[in-house]
Amino acid sequence: MQLLLTVNGMAYEVEARPTARLIDVLRDELGLTGTKEGCAEGECGACTVIVNGKAVNSCVMLAAQARGKEILTVEGLAGDGELDLLQRKFVEYGAVQCGYCTPGMLMSAKALLMANPVPSEQDIRIALAGNLCRCTGYSAIVAAVKAASGQDATPAMVLPGEADELAVEVSTDPETLAVVDEAVESATAELAERGALASDVPAPTGPEGGE
Repeated sequence: MQLLLTVNGMAYEVEARPTARLIDVLRDELGLTGTKEGCAEGECGACTVIVNGKAVNSCVMLAAQARGKEILTVEGLAGDGELDLLQRKFVEYGAVQCGYCTPGMLMSAKALLMANPVPSEQDIRIALAGNLCRCTGYSAIVAAVKAASGQDATPAMVLPGEADELAVEVSTDPETLAVVDEAVESATAELAERGALASDVPAPTGPEGGE
C-alpha cells in the first residue's frame, strides 16, 4: 500500500505492507535508524518517536496509523548543524552511556517539554517511566532534562576541567604511565609463565595422541 507520511517536516511517499509498523518504515524505508528497536513489545521505550506532539512507541504502531500526522524522530531534533538544547544537556550532564536507549529518552523528554516547558522532577520521572536504561541509573537523565527546561540541576558527576584536557593530562602523567607500564609488565610475565607451564605438559600418548 502507498503511504504518505510527514516525518521531521518533510513529506515522504513510501510503499509498505498493511501490517508494517511505523518503526519498520522509519528505519528500513526512510533510513532513519536513530529510532531503535529493543523489546518489540512497547515496554522498553527505545523506539519512542513523537506523533502529533505525543510520545509513542513506534514498534507497536502501524505505519498506516501515522498517515496525516506529524512525526518527529531523533534525527529531527538538531537544526542548522546544531544539536537541540536537550541533546546538548544530555551530553553536558553525562546522560549518555551505551547510547542505545538515548534516542527514546530524548524523544520522551522532548514530548514532555513541548507540553510542559518547566516540569517538576516528578513530572520528568513520570514522562520517562516507559523508557528503560541499564547504564545511567536515571539521575543524570533527569538532571539533563531539568537543565534543558532552564531549571537548576546538579550533574551526577562534575569533572574538574574540560574532558579533552583531562584526557591529555592523564595520558601524559608520569605516575599514571608508571602504573600502566607496571601492569603491562606483570601481565606479560604472567602470560610467559603460563606458556612455559603449558610447554612442560607431556603430549598425550596412544591412539588419540597419534602414537
